[in-house]
Amino acid sequence: MKTPSWPIHPRSYVVVAALLVLVGVAAGLGLSAGLDLSHGTAANHGSVFAVPASAAAPSASAALPESPFVGVVDKALPAVVFIDVRKKVGGGDSDDPQEQLFRRFFGEDSPRKPTYRPSSGSGFIIDSQGRILTNNHVVRDADQITVTLNDKRQFKARVLGADPETDVAVIKIDADNLPVLPLGDSDNLRVGDWAIAIGNPLGELKGSVTVGIISAEGRSNLNIFGGTPAFQDFIQTDASINFGNSGGPLCNIRGEAIGINTAINPSGQGIGFAIPINLARHVAEQLVAKGSVSRAWLGVQLAELTPELAEGFGIKGDQGVVIQDVVPGQPAERAGLKRNDVIVEFQGQPVTDLQKFRLKVADTAVGSKVNLVVLRDGKKVPVSVTLSQRDQNVLASNQGSPDDKNAPESPASAAGLKVRDMSRSELSAAKLDAGVIITDVEDSSPADEAGLQPGDVIEEVGGKSVASSEDFSKAIASAKKSGKRHAVLLVRRGDSSQFVPLQIQE
Repeated sequence: MKTPSWPIHPRSYVVVAALLVLVGVAAGLGLSAGLDLSHGTAANHGSVFAVPASAAAPSASAALPESPFVGVVDKALPAVVFIDVRKKVGGGDSDDPQEQLFRRFFGEDSPRKPTYRPSSGSGFIIDSQGRILTNNHVVRDADQITVTLNDKRQFKARVLGADPETDVAVIKIDADNLPVLPLGDSDNLRVGDWAIAIGNPLGELKGSVTVGIISAEGRSNLNIFGGTPAFQDFIQTDASINFGNSGGPLCNIRGEAIGINTAINPSGQGIGFAIPINLARHVAEQLVAKGSVSRAWLGVQLAELTPELAEGFGIKGDQGVVIQDVVPGQPAERAGLKRNDVIVEFQGQPVTDLQKFRLKVADTAVGSKVNLVVLRDGKKVPVSVTLSQRDQNVLASNQGSPDDKNAPESPASAAGLKVRDMSRSELSAAKLDAGVIITDVEDSSPADEAGLQPGDVIEEVGGKSVASSEDFSKAIASAKKSGKRHAVLLVRRGDSSQFVPLQIQE
């Protein structure tokens, strides 16, 4: 190696080293600034779990967004109440099942000392006068009602009115400075909208909030714990609803009540039901005004126009509801409506759903004249009907079935059922002019799958009366010849008639 020709002084090494240190420090500071690094806290020194300060404490500019449901709860929860109900049991109440059992074992002269059965539910304040909306089944037969507000104030309440047919009730407390929950519009709901249920599940968990969506609308034919209402148009939601939530509000994202939480499915999860607030509001207005609800009616028994019934009647489409029977002396009969008529329009609007049609009729003012359009023998017929008051006594029906062992034996069979002619005494007992009685139903046959039973009376096949088993056989044969897969039977069971589509060929 060649030796350099110029001399090297020790001071040069010191200068070079100093320059290198300065360059390194400058580069390190620049890198640190570019990566936004900072020293760890004293607690992090020497720890393998040390977290940079920037990660442990985010700046104010990066604050987490607030839940959209906080505002709903702030608005709605103060107006939700806990309802404690005490119902008298025993003490000589001969209608109470437990009292009847007690007397059976200990004698008629041994009434028990009266006791009180506690139960609970929810409700919500709808005006500053202290009126509270809840379910009928929450306060039904109550001897004492105590309402506890969210601010822990307690008041005695009284029932202003209750309607078992919709399961709506209005109670009242006398208090000042009351929060009020605004009511929304349930007619504008969409499946998938937010749904927030508030109440007191299990009678203990006061002020609980659960969140879900509107799962479906227009649910009906539900068997409700505590009493099944006659008029059903329920909102279905997957917001968790439990015992004790009954009567509490189902809210939208704006903090408005869109329903009254009413029913649960004990065997399922994520399935709860609420009364639409528009229906509840209409009922509540009448309960507040007069303590009861007036409803109009046509005086008919109706059935959904299923595809099978439509095909059996030779009707194109499935719009409308079918008149199964006309109640004597009621508006429908006076207006000339007939069995087998299909109601397709009500006040200029199409009829597409049985339950909604019943609600529209019931909510129309008693004495109003309404315009219908019915399909009769394939033609549209306009009919005007003056509605009358719905009478529970007229609605009541007597159950029973003809049972005459001396009836003539003229059997006929079809689609897994056997029928025979009816005697005069059987027809008289059933209050019929004609019909055949089912004597046997074959297991797993089309008749069995249609729900037919021995003892049922077939009044009509395909809209035509059958006076004998021979008529029945001819009517079935005619339906088969025309290429129909189903024959529509008008079947009477007890004192009620309904259309049954019977599959007669594949």
